[in-house]
Amino acid sequence: MSDTPAAAPGTKVVARVRGATKSYPGVTALDRADFEIRAGEVRALLGRNGAGKSTLIRLLSGVETPDEGEIEIGGLPLGQGGIRRAAKLGVGTVYQELSLVPELSAAENLYLGSWPKGGGRIDYGAMRAGAEEVFAELGVAISCDTRVGELPLAQQQLVEIARAFRARPRLLILDEPTSALAAAEAEAVLEAVTRVAASGVGVIYVSHRLDEIRRVADTVTVMRDGAVVETVPVRGATTARIVSLMLGHEGGEEAAPRRRTAATGAPLLSVRDLAVPPKVESVSFDLHPGEVLGLGGLMGSGRTELLRALAGFTPSQGTVEVDGAPVGRPTSRAMRRLGVGITPEDRKGEGVVPLLGVSENMVMTWFGGASRAGTVLPSRVSSIGRDLIGRLSIKAARPDTPIVNLSGGNQQKAVIGRWLHAGSRILLLDEPTRGVDVEAKAQIYGIVRELAEQGAAVLFVSSELEELPLVCDRVLALRAGRLQGEFTGDDITLDNIMAAAMAA
Repeated sequence: MSDTPAAAPGTKVVARVRGATKSYPGVTALDRADFEIRAGEVRALLGRNGAGKSTLIRLLSGVETPDEGEIEIGGLPLGQGGIRRAAKLGVGTVYQELSLVPELSAAENLYLGSWPKGGGRIDYGAMRAGAEEVFAELGVAISCDTRVGELPLAQQQLVEIARAFRARPRLLILDEPTSALAAAEAEAVLEAVTRVAASGVGVIYVSHRLDEIRRVADTVTVMRDGAVVETVPVRGATTARIVSLMLGHEGGEEAAPRRRTAATGAPLLSVRDLAVPPKVESVSFDLHPGEVLGLGGLMGSGRTELLRALAGFTPSQGTVEVDGAPVGRPTSRAMRRLGVGITPEDRKGEGVVPLLGVSENMVMTWFGGASRAGTVLPSRVSSIGRDLIGRLSIKAARPDTPIVNLSGGNQQKAVIGRWLHAGSRILLLDEPTRGVDVEAKAQIYGIVRELAEQGAAVLFVSSELEELPLVCDRVLALRAGRLQGEFTGDDITLDNIMAAAMAA
């Protein structure tokens, strides 16, 4: 971090939300929320998934309007003016997903849609000079002429921040700006945030990384169930206090662990000092037959990178053993032959072939039993499909029904069924219940427990930490590419997992 001092928050309110309520079919996303932030203040915004953070950001950015309540920017009503009105009043928003044009230069991306002109042409000299000035103010060392697609991810994130800062906003909203970055890469982003606040801009900083929040934020607002629970100074706010505000009284009720005996005997999968730079630094653990091992971590903790390395999709360092035998160089083919199956985090993009039938999706990893003399037989594909559809209670009209026509929960069960058909003994489940309804979640939990009782070893990864105590025998907490804690028995509580996943 730089020695640039952060300006003390001023008394001028740059944004105020009064009694804002926003509902969608079947859910109240924001419930009579009150919120305000002052010039030069960095306000951290914390809350579990579904707490209302994204809705509050969308309202302040003009993406949506509240059903009830008022929003003011710089003392003026935002009203129904939308994104254009919010920008005119001085709101800049940097979303988690980058919105840069890779083929354009850094300077061109800063001025995207508002290029300076002279004589009817783009004034590249003025554009370059303006970009250099903004980069200098933020302490960013990026060449204006470099194509953005050639920049590292951390510098692309800085270009996003610089583009918003160039408009001289009153309020800058940063939604998980470091979630895709390793700790070392995040340093420049934190430096830029400090400089933005020092210029008098109010900054809303959405993140789950408490060490970053402690370094860059003045105050923290905690949201829960669509409501603003409390705003407290960062200085003196303990991790336990913040976690308590995030969970309310729900933690103990949701996190009551099932009493299960810890797995014994030789591990089916052993991992030692596994590293996937820069996201996973050094991870070691054992996974036993009949065990559901939970891996809890927030966005950017390295969960997906770890699983992809274990499945052989990503090169890694360290040692991996299956059934006590070292795997020289894990590749997807080698790990699949050893009985390792993975359900990807991006189910729609990587888990299914949308226009193929349910049965076809479930046999595509291994055509054994569905072919004869090297020819795949449709009748056998249908027979295998019917068997797995019944076994997993998949709601599908026919085995050849295109899987895209199924609900998210039924698609997920079909992806799991693919590895049952392949005879996988080690299942790596990456966010297996993301985007599915409550009933489907319960069914997936039941499938996972049944597979474990039949001798499979399951690594269950989730960012919804509250579900880990419901299904897992043991839980590891991952943060910034390292394991921060291991919990068994009565220690598998949401409070313990959350504290380990968030703490520095």
